[in-house]
Amino acid sequence: MSQKTLTFVTGNIKKLEEVRAILGNNFPFSLINHNLDLPELQGEIEEISVKKCLEAARRLKTPVIIEDTSLCFNALKGLPGPYIKWFLDKLGPEGLHKLLTGWDDKSAEAVCTFAYCSGDYEDVILFEGKTQGTIVYPRGPRDFGWDPVFQPEGYVKTYAELSKEEKNKISHRFKALDKLRRHFIENVEH
Repeated sequence: MSQKTLTFVTGNIKKLEEVRAILGNNFPFSLINHNLDLPELQGEIEEISVKKCLEAARRLKTPVIIEDTSLCFNALKGLPGPYIKWFLDKLGPEGLHKLLTGWDDKSAEAVCTFAYCSGDYEDVILFEGKTQGTIVYPRGPRDFGWDPVFQPEGYVKTYAELSKEEKNKISHRFKALDKLRRHFIENVEH
């Protein structure tokens, strides 16, 4: 019997590698990726995730998962939030840090939401992970988004300075994927 596949909608190979590493060998599906240009939606984190997932399932006509990542600065009442991709693109890591120059509160919450749709276009299941931290001046490699400016609570290193293995044990992505993995392991037909 061949293993069922689950399509992860991403064109980011580094993200695909990280997701596969976190899910590990006990995940009951073979994870494949599909690069699909989904609309960049506005709204709250959960609303964006549901709409993107339904659109991906509609286009691909197969079970899919999508990921939406947010970086929420507490001093800015949750902004940039789900718009972090655009803020990072326009401002760079130094600019993200400078956004909080006038604020004493440098705390932030990294939020990862994975959304799953079986392909029947009815229900979307959300798996959310959150990690508290602080926005710091960029440190470490700059090859993975805003990792150089996010220092998780209880650590002296940024995500970028941590080893991949260490980051994958504590990150917001790990927490969301752990919920997703447990859901599928508990609900997969044997």
